[in-house]
Amino acid sequence: MIELIQFYWSPFCLVQRRILEYSGAPFKITEIPNTDRSLVWRLTRQRYYGVPIVRDGRTVVFETNDDSQVIAKYIDSKLQLNLFPKDLRGVDRILWRFIEDQIEGACFRLNDIYWQEFLPKSEQMAFVRHKERKFGRGCLDQWRHQQTHWLDELTQKLTPFECMLAERQFLLRGQPHFIDFDLWGMLACFLNSGHYKMPTVHTCLKEWYERMANLKKADFPSEKLYS
Repeated sequence: MIELIQFYWSPFCLVQRRILEYSGAPFKITEIPNTDRSLVWRLTRQRYYGVPIVRDGRTVVFETNDDSQVIAKYIDSKLQLNLFPKDLRGVDRILWRFIEDQIEGACFRLNDIYWQEFLPKSEQMAFVRHKERKFGRGCLDQWRHQQTHWLDELTQKLTPFECMLAERQFLLRGQPHFIDFDLWGMLACFLNSGHYKMPTVHTCLKEWYERMANLKKADFPSEKLYS
């Protein structure tokens, strides 16, 4: 059985969890503290400390760089989900780099400003230290003051995806692609705190997001999915 090692509000963990849920295959979630990556460090033989990682028997899968999709491709191949069709290679890479930079950057900041609401007190000091070492002292307060800016930025950056969904049910084709799950995970992080709703101007995205949240592979006949 596949085991997903994560902390629940990470956008990248949300992507992989939604893919596993979509597959219908049994899987296990192991939640770790955001401030304690010792399990990840041990399982990857001191080669990686990020999340998520996947353990499948003796196989441990983790990303090799910021733009890789090693975990998703492993799940896709093992469970035969067809989320990386050959005819969309190249296009998907451009899109996931944009999603995991421009969209994720706004989403995690907007979520993180409510850090005191979802982090246990025992993890808060280490979380603030981690953020400030990466983004500068006072970054969390700065993002809170810039909240309107980041909301406007997210709304603007989502516009191309709204246009894509005006023409089809999913972003690239008639069935879900990895790109659908990737964008969904970023937006799930944005909505995690409960303080936000999808931008009202993006009606197609709102409908798509709700549909993606409950989508199952079984919803698509196998002969159509693999055509």
